[in-house]
Amino acid sequence: MDDLLPLISRHGYALLAIVCFAEAVGLPVPASLALLTAGAVAAYGKLHLYSVLTVGFVTFLTGDLVLFFLGRASGWTLLGFLCRLSANPETCILRSAEYFYRRGKLTLLFAKFIPGINTMSPPLAGSMKMRLGQFLLFDALGAAFYIGAYSGAGYVFSDFLRAITRGLRSAGFAAELIFGIALVVYVAYRIWIYHKYRMLDVVPRVKAEDLAQRLASHAAKKMLIADVRSHGYYDQDSERIAGSIRLEPNNLMEEIKNLPRDQEIYLYCT
Repeated sequence: MDDLLPLISRHGYALLAIVCFAEAVGLPVPASLALLTAGAVAAYGKLHLYSVLTVGFVTFLTGDLVLFFLGRASGWTLLGFLCRLSANPETCILRSAEYFYRRGKLTLLFAKFIPGINTMSPPLAGSMKMRLGQFLLFDALGAAFYIGAYSGAGYVFSDFLRAITRGLRSAGFAAELIFGIALVVYVAYRIWIYHKYRMLDVVPRVKAEDLAQRLASHAAKKMLIADVRSHGYYDQDSERIAGSIRLEPNNLMEEIKNLPRDQEIYLYCT
């Protein structure tokens, strides 16, 4: 906030547009803080509040549309790329998919307030073939809520925010020390999480050709193949491997209870 106040006062709408677009396409940039600051600057007459709302809305919607169309074209490839820096990419994707599975298009109304889900929602909607008009409606409403909440809060509490920044200037060393300690703790935590999931990231796999050969042999009697494609990629009329069964990935604890214990079980997804 201490750095953003003079920056946004000087560069105004251009900087706000860059920050909002960058966050929309998945870069680790604090658009919420920029909107909060822009609202506070608007309260002092150096920016116009309606222009702040418009710039934030247009740039967020533009960034979301870029990811929506990329998600529609590339499917889960883009989702995997966006989750690559996560400790567990599959969990990153499935967490977002679960939100859509439970809440559908309503996810777009609050997605921007949830770190991780905010970036994953537009390409996930595209990969699930959501209609463009429907996406625009709900994403626009979600963007309006997000932008209005932060810029409005900055506008209303502008005096309070200015007092905080003054306090940070007078206690600069203490603030830097606290920030440094917090950064070290966070990095150590992320390293621990990374190693924790990497130890569990050993999933045995089989090539499709090898599985086809086994199915053509006598071993097929001792094999069970399960379709575990995620919601949005599976429906009753979709094609699947002959003889396979359907397991609902969002209800695995119950599905597992019905699986046989005397067969080799092979899973395939999207």
